[in-house]
Amino acid sequence: MTDIPLARLGRSGARVTRICLGTMGFGSKSWRPWVVERDEALPILKRALDLGVNFLDTADMYSVGESERIVGEAIKGRRDDLVIATKGYHPMGPAANDRGLSRKHLVAAMRDSLERLGTSYVDLYQIHRFDEETPEDEALSTLSSFVDQGKTRYLGASTMWAWQFARLLSRQREKGWHPFVTMQNHYNLAYREEEREMIPLCRHEGVGLIPWSPLARGFLAGHESRERGARRATDAGRSFYDDEQSREIASRVDELAKRKSATPSQIALAWLLHQPGVVAPIVGVTKMRHLEEAVGAFDIKLDASDLRWLEEPYRPKPIAGWLRTGGVPREHLHEDEP
Repeated sequence: MTDIPLARLGRSGARVTRICLGTMGFGSKSWRPWVVERDEALPILKRALDLGVNFLDTADMYSVGESERIVGEAIKGRRDDLVIATKGYHPMGPAANDRGLSRKHLVAAMRDSLERLGTSYVDLYQIHRFDEETPEDEALSTLSSFVDQGKTRYLGASTMWAWQFARLLSRQREKGWHPFVTMQNHYNLAYREEEREMIPLCRHEGVGLIPWSPLARGFLAGHESRERGARRATDAGRSFYDDEQSREIASRVDELAKRKSATPSQIALAWLLHQPGVVAPIVGVTKMRHLEEAVGAFDIKLDASDLRWLEEPYRPKPIAGWLRTGGVPREHLHEDEP
Protein backbone atom coordinates (compact mmCIF):
# COMPACT_ATOMS: atom_id res chain seq x y z
CA MET A 1 0.00 0.00 0.00
CA THR A 2 1.39 3.41 -0.94
CA ASP A 3 2.22 6.14 1.51
CA ILE A 4 -0.54 8.70 1.93
CA PRO A 5 0.46 11.95 0.18
CA LEU A 6 0.29 15.27 1.99
CA ALA A 7 -1.24 18.61 1.03
CA ARG A 8 -1.37 22.06 2.54
CA LEU A 9 -4.48 22.77 4.58
CA GLY A 10 -5.87 25.45 2.30
CA ARG A 11 -3.85 28.65 2.49
CA SER A 12 -2.36 27.66 5.84
CA GLY A 13 1.13 26.27 6.27
CA ALA A 14 -0.11 23.08 7.95
CA ARG A 15 0.25 19.81 6.05
CA VAL A 16 -2.36 17.07 6.22
CA THR A 17 -2.82 13.64 4.72
CA ARG A 18 -5.00 13.69 1.60
CA ILE A 19 -7.56 11.58 3.42
CA CYS A 20 -9.28 12.89 6.53
CA LEU A 21 -10.83 10.30 8.84
CA GLY A 22 -14.37 11.41 9.61
CA THR A 23 -15.65 10.24 12.98
CA MET A 24 -19.39 10.83 12.75
CA GLY A 25 -19.78 7.04 12.79
CA PHE A 26 -18.03 6.67 16.15
CA GLY A 27 -20.11 7.22 19.26
CA SER A 28 -23.41 5.86 20.55
CA LYS A 29 -26.03 3.73 18.83
CA SER A 30 -28.67 5.61 20.81
CA TRP A 31 -27.85 8.60 18.56
CA ARG A 32 -27.86 6.71 15.21
CA PRO A 33 -28.27 2.92 14.91
CA TRP A 34 -25.42 2.57 12.36
CA VAL A 35 -22.84 4.18 14.66
CA VAL A 36 -20.09 1.98 16.14
CA GLU A 37 -19.32 2.40 19.80
CA ARG A 38 -16.05 2.89 21.67
CA ASP A 39 -14.71 -0.68 21.69
CA GLU A 40 -15.19 -1.03 17.92
CA ALA A 41 -14.13 2.50 17.10
CA LEU A 42 -10.79 2.64 18.94
CA PRO A 43 -9.10 -0.14 16.89
CA ILE A 44 -10.16 1.61 13.66
CA LEU A 45 -8.76 4.91 14.89
CA LYS A 46 -5.51 3.25 15.98
CA ARG A 47 -5.14 1.55 12.62
CA ALA A 48 -5.73 4.85 10.79
CA LEU A 49 -2.97 6.52 12.79
CA ASP A 50 -0.65 3.55 12.23
CA LEU A 51 -1.28 3.81 8.48
CA GLY A 52 -0.15 7.42 8.62
CA VAL A 53 -3.45 9.32 8.58
CA ASN A 54 -2.77 12.55 10.47
CA PHE A 55 -6.07 14.38 9.89
CA LEU A 56 -9.18 13.59 11.98
CA ASP A 57 -12.53 15.38 11.81
CA THR A 58 -15.27 15.31 14.43
CA ALA A 59 -18.01 17.62 15.76
CA ASP A 60 -19.61 18.31 19.10
CA MET A 61 -23.02 17.13 17.92
CA TYR A 62 -21.85 13.69 16.77
CA SER A 63 -23.42 11.38 19.33
CA VAL A 64 -23.84 14.53 21.45
CA GLY A 65 -20.14 14.69 22.31
CA GLU A 66 -19.33 10.99 22.49
CA SER A 67 -17.44 11.04 19.18
CA GLU A 68 -15.12 13.72 20.56
CA ARG A 69 -14.53 11.68 23.70
CA ILE A 70 -13.55 8.61 21.65
CA VAL A 71 -11.23 10.68 19.45
CA GLY A 72 -9.69 12.19 22.57
CA GLU A 73 -8.95 8.76 23.94
CA ALA A 74 -7.44 7.59 20.64
CA ILE A 75 -5.02 10.50 20.27
CA LYS A 76 -3.47 10.33 23.72
CA GLY A 77 0.31 10.28 23.39
CA ARG A 78 0.14 11.25 19.70
CA ARG A 79 -1.51 14.66 19.86
CA ASP A 80 1.34 16.77 18.49
CA ASP A 81 1.64 14.62 15.36
CA LEU A 82 -2.00 15.06 14.40
CA VAL A 83 -4.31 17.67 12.89
CA ILE A 84 -7.57 17.53 14.85
CA ALA A 85 -10.68 19.27 13.52
CA THR A 86 -14.02 19.76 15.23
CA LYS A 87 -17.14 21.81 14.61
CA GLY A 88 -19.75 23.80 16.50
CA TYR A 89 -23.23 25.17 15.74
CA HIS A 90 -25.84 22.44 16.17
CA PRO A 91 -27.95 22.03 19.34
CA MET A 92 -26.16 20.47 22.29
CA GLY A 93 -28.99 20.89 24.77
CA PRO A 94 -32.54 22.22 25.20
CA ALA A 95 -31.72 25.77 26.31
CA ALA A 96 -32.06 28.76 23.98
CA ASN A 97 -28.30 29.37 23.85
CA ASP A 98 -27.23 25.74 23.40
CA ARG A 99 -26.92 26.24 19.64
CA GLY A 100 -25.87 28.67 16.91
CA LEU A 101 -22.87 30.96 16.43
CA SER A 102 -23.49 33.51 19.18
CA ARG A 103 -20.47 34.43 21.28
CA LYS A 104 -22.19 32.85 24.27
CA HIS A 105 -22.64 29.50 22.55
CA LEU A 106 -19.33 29.42 20.68
CA VAL A 107 -17.31 30.08 23.84
CA ALA A 108 -19.14 27.28 25.66
CA ALA A 109 -18.91 24.95 22.65
CA MET A 110 -15.16 25.44 22.34
CA ARG A 111 -14.63 24.91 26.07
CA ASP A 112 -16.67 21.70 26.05
CA SER A 113 -15.08 20.32 22.87
CA LEU A 114 -11.57 20.81 24.27
CA GLU A 115 -12.59 19.08 27.49
CA ARG A 116 -14.06 16.09 25.67
CA LEU A 117 -11.06 15.82 23.35
CA GLY A 118 -8.66 16.06 26.28
CA THR A 119 -6.53 18.71 24.62
CA SER A 120 -5.76 22.38 25.15
CA TYR A 121 -6.29 23.23 21.47
CA VAL A 122 -7.70 21.97 18.19
CA ASP A 123 -5.96 22.53 14.89
CA LEU A 124 -9.07 23.41 12.90
CA TYR A 125 -12.27 24.81 14.41
CA GLN A 126 -15.16 24.94 11.96
CA ILE A 127 -18.61 26.48 11.96
CA HIS A 128 -20.92 23.59 11.12
CA ARG A 129 -23.50 25.83 9.44
CA PHE A 130 -24.18 29.50 8.69
CA ASP A 131 -26.23 31.17 11.43
CA GLU A 132 -28.77 33.62 10.02
CA GLU A 133 -29.76 34.77 13.52
CA THR A 134 -26.35 35.87 14.82
CA PRO A 135 -24.64 39.06 13.58
CA GLU A 136 -21.74 38.06 11.36
CA ASP A 137 -19.27 40.29 13.22
CA GLU A 138 -20.15 38.64 16.53
CA ALA A 139 -19.45 35.16 15.18
CA LEU A 140 -16.34 36.11 13.20
CA SER A 141 -14.72 38.14 15.98
CA THR A 142 -15.33 35.32 18.46
CA LEU A 143 -13.78 32.77 16.10
CA SER A 144 -10.76 35.00 15.49
CA SER A 145 -10.27 35.39 19.24
CA PHE A 146 -9.99 31.61 19.55
CA VAL A 147 -6.88 31.73 17.36
CA ASP A 148 -5.42 34.59 19.39
CA GLN A 149 -6.06 32.66 22.60
CA GLY A 150 -4.38 29.52 21.24
CA LYS A 151 -7.56 27.45 21.41
CA THR A 152 -7.37 26.68 17.69
CA ARG A 153 -4.68 27.09 15.06
CA TYR A 154 -6.98 27.63 12.08
CA LEU A 155 -10.61 28.31 11.22
CA GLY A 156 -12.91 26.55 8.77
CA ALA A 157 -16.50 26.64 7.59
CA SER A 158 -19.03 24.14 6.29
CA THR A 159 -22.09 24.03 4.09
CA MET A 160 -23.61 27.36 3.15
CA TRP A 161 -24.41 29.41 0.07
CA ALA A 162 -21.39 30.75 -1.79
CA TRP A 163 -22.61 34.35 -1.41
CA GLN A 164 -22.72 33.87 2.36
CA PHE A 165 -19.20 32.50 2.44
CA ALA A 166 -17.97 35.32 0.22
CA ARG A 167 -19.43 37.87 2.64
CA LEU A 168 -17.74 36.19 5.61
CA LEU A 169 -14.36 36.05 3.86
CA SER A 170 -14.65 39.69 2.83
CA ARG A 171 -15.52 40.79 6.37
CA GLN A 172 -12.61 38.85 7.84
CA ARG A 173 -10.27 40.56 5.40
CA GLU A 174 -11.77 44.00 6.09
CA LYS A 175 -11.46 43.66 9.87
CA GLY A 176 -8.10 41.89 9.92
CA TRP A 177 -9.60 38.83 11.60
CA HIS A 178 -8.13 35.36 11.17
CA PRO A 179 -9.62 33.89 7.96
CA PHE A 180 -11.28 30.63 7.12
CA VAL A 181 -8.74 28.32 5.47
CA THR A 182 -11.08 25.42 4.64
CA MET A 183 -14.59 24.71 3.41
CA GLN A 184 -16.24 21.40 4.31
CA ASN A 185 -18.89 21.00 1.65
CA HIS A 186 -21.18 18.39 0.12
CA TYR A 187 -19.37 17.07 -2.95
CA ASN A 188 -19.14 13.71 -4.70
CA LEU A 189 -19.65 12.16 -8.14
CA ALA A 190 -23.41 11.96 -7.62
CA TYR A 191 -23.75 15.51 -6.25
CA ARG A 192 -21.73 18.22 -7.98
CA GLU A 193 -23.84 21.35 -7.53
CA GLU A 194 -21.00 22.92 -5.54
CA GLU A 195 -19.02 23.19 -8.79
CA ARG A 196 -21.21 26.13 -9.82
CA GLU A 197 -20.23 28.76 -7.25
CA MET A 198 -18.75 27.50 -3.97
CA ILE A 199 -15.84 25.55 -5.43
CA PRO A 200 -14.74 28.30 -7.87
CA LEU A 201 -14.92 30.79 -4.98
CA CYS A 202 -12.77 28.57 -2.77
CA ARG A 203 -10.20 27.99 -5.50
CA HIS A 204 -9.99 31.73 -6.13
CA GLU A 205 -9.55 32.49 -2.42
CA GLY A 206 -7.13 29.63 -1.74
CA VAL A 207 -9.58 27.97 0.63
CA GLY A 208 -9.01 24.22 0.81
CA LEU A 209 -11.90 21.84 0.10
CA ILE A 210 -12.45 18.99 2.52
CA PRO A 211 -15.68 17.46 1.14
CA TRP A 212 -18.11 15.52 3.28
CA SER A 213 -20.01 12.47 2.04
CA PRO A 214 -17.42 11.62 -0.66
CA LEU A 215 -19.08 8.22 -1.15
CA ALA A 216 -22.63 9.64 -1.12
CA ARG A 217 -23.45 7.92 2.17
CA GLY A 218 -22.34 4.60 0.72
CA PHE A 219 -24.31 4.99 -2.51
CA LEU A 220 -21.05 4.97 -4.49
CA ALA A 221 -19.48 2.15 -2.48
CA GLY A 222 -20.88 -0.68 -4.58
CA HIS A 223 -24.11 -2.56 -5.16
CA GLU A 224 -24.23 -4.20 -1.73
CA SER A 225 -23.89 -0.91 0.13
CA ARG A 226 -26.25 0.85 -2.27
CA GLU A 227 -29.07 -1.68 -1.92
CA ARG A 228 -28.58 -3.16 1.55
CA GLY A 229 -26.12 -0.89 3.39
CA ALA A 230 -26.65 -0.07 7.05
CA ARG A 231 -27.54 3.55 6.31
CA ARG A 232 -30.02 2.86 3.51
CA ALA A 233 -33.00 2.22 5.79
CA THR A 234 -32.16 4.79 8.47
CA ASP A 235 -30.60 7.77 6.69
CA ALA A 236 -33.03 10.14 4.98
CA GLY A 237 -30.07 11.66 3.15
CA ARG A 238 -29.73 8.61 0.94
CA SER A 239 -32.74 9.92 -1.00
CA PHE A 240 -30.46 12.63 -2.43
CA TYR A 241 -28.91 10.06 -4.71
CA ASP A 242 -31.75 7.64 -5.43
CA ASP A 243 -32.54 8.83 -8.93
CA GLU A 244 -31.91 7.55 -12.46
CA GLN A 245 -28.81 9.61 -13.22
CA SER A 246 -27.19 8.81 -9.86
CA ARG A 247 -27.75 5.12 -10.47
CA GLU A 248 -26.13 5.43 -13.89
CA ILE A 249 -23.13 7.17 -12.30
CA ALA A 250 -22.92 4.47 -9.63
CA SER A 251 -23.11 1.77 -12.31
CA ARG A 252 -20.17 3.37 -14.14
CA VAL A 253 -18.22 3.54 -10.87
CA ASP A 254 -18.86 -0.19 -10.38
CA GLU A 255 -17.81 -1.00 -13.95
CA LEU A 256 -14.62 1.05 -13.83
CA ALA A 257 -13.75 -0.55 -10.49
CA LYS A 258 -13.82 -3.96 -12.16
CA ARG A 259 -11.61 -2.75 -15.00
CA LYS A 260 -9.11 -1.23 -12.57
CA SER A 261 -9.16 -4.18 -10.14
CA ALA A 262 -10.33 -1.75 -7.48
CA THR A 263 -13.39 -1.27 -5.30
CA PRO A 264 -16.14 1.22 -6.20
CA SER A 265 -15.33 3.32 -3.14
CA GLN A 266 -11.74 3.62 -4.33
CA ILE A 267 -12.88 4.85 -7.75
CA ALA A 268 -15.22 7.43 -6.18
CA LEU A 269 -12.46 8.67 -3.88
CA ALA A 270 -9.90 8.71 -6.67
CA TRP A 271 -12.21 10.93 -8.73
CA LEU A 272 -12.43 13.43 -5.88
CA LEU A 273 -8.68 13.38 -5.35
CA HIS A 274 -8.28 14.42 -9.01
CA GLN A 275 -10.43 17.55 -8.54
CA PRO A 276 -8.52 20.84 -8.25
CA GLY A 277 -8.78 22.44 -4.84
CA VAL A 278 -9.68 19.25 -2.97
CA VAL A 279 -7.31 18.82 -0.05
CA ALA A 280 -8.74 15.73 1.65
CA PRO A 281 -12.13 14.04 1.37
CA ILE A 282 -13.61 13.30 4.79
CA VAL A 283 -14.06 9.55 4.76
CA GLY A 284 -16.39 8.10 7.35
CA VAL A 285 -15.70 4.47 8.19
CA THR A 286 -17.39 1.99 10.50
CA LYS A 287 -15.40 -1.11 9.50
CA MET A 288 -11.68 -1.75 9.24
CA ARG A 289 -11.98 -2.71 5.57
CA HIS A 290 -13.53 0.68 4.81
CA LEU A 291 -10.38 2.32 6.13
CA GLU A 292 -8.05 0.01 4.22
CA GLU A 293 -9.99 0.64 1.00
CA ALA A 294 -9.86 4.41 1.49
CA VAL A 295 -6.09 4.43 1.91
CA GLY A 296 -5.80 2.15 -1.12
CA ALA A 297 -7.51 4.79 -3.30
CA PHE A 298 -4.10 6.42 -3.83
CA ASP A 299 -3.05 3.38 -5.86
CA ILE A 300 -5.80 4.11 -8.41
CA LYS A 301 -4.86 6.16 -11.46
CA LEU A 302 -7.61 7.76 -13.51
CA ASP A 303 -6.84 9.33 -16.89
CA ALA A 304 -8.79 12.09 -18.62
CA SER A 305 -11.03 9.62 -20.47
CA ASP A 306 -11.89 7.83 -17.19
CA LEU A 307 -12.83 11.13 -15.57
CA ARG A 308 -14.99 12.19 -18.51
CA TRP A 309 -16.78 8.84 -18.61
CA LEU A 310 -17.60 8.98 -14.89
CA GLU A 311 -18.84 12.56 -15.13
CA GLU A 312 -20.84 12.27 -18.37
CA PRO A 313 -24.26 11.24 -16.94
CA TYR A 314 -24.42 14.10 -14.43
CA ARG A 315 -27.14 16.73 -14.84
CA PRO A 316 -28.05 19.64 -12.52
CA LYS A 317 -30.23 18.70 -9.59
CA PRO A 318 -31.86 20.41 -6.59
CA ILE A 319 -29.64 21.61 -3.76
CA ALA A 320 -29.43 18.87 -1.15
CA GLY A 321 -27.81 18.00 2.12
CA TRP A 322 -28.42 20.98 4.35
CA LEU A 323 -31.20 22.90 5.99
CA ARG A 324 -30.66 26.61 5.42
CA THR A 325 -32.60 27.79 2.38
CA GLY A 326 -31.08 31.26 2.03
CA GLY A 327 -34.22 32.52 0.31
CA VAL A 328 -34.73 29.51 -1.97
CA PRO A 329 -38.26 28.08 -1.64
CA ARG A 330 -38.08 25.05 0.60
CA GLU A 331 -40.04 22.91 -1.88
CA HIS A 332 -37.00 23.14 -4.18
CA LEU A 333 -34.65 21.74 -1.54
CA HIS A 334 -34.03 18.38 0.04
CA GLU A 335 -33.51 18.34 3.79
CA ASP A 336 -31.14 16.24 5.81
CA GLU A 337 -30.45 15.38 9.38
CA PRO A 338 -27.64 17.63 10.63
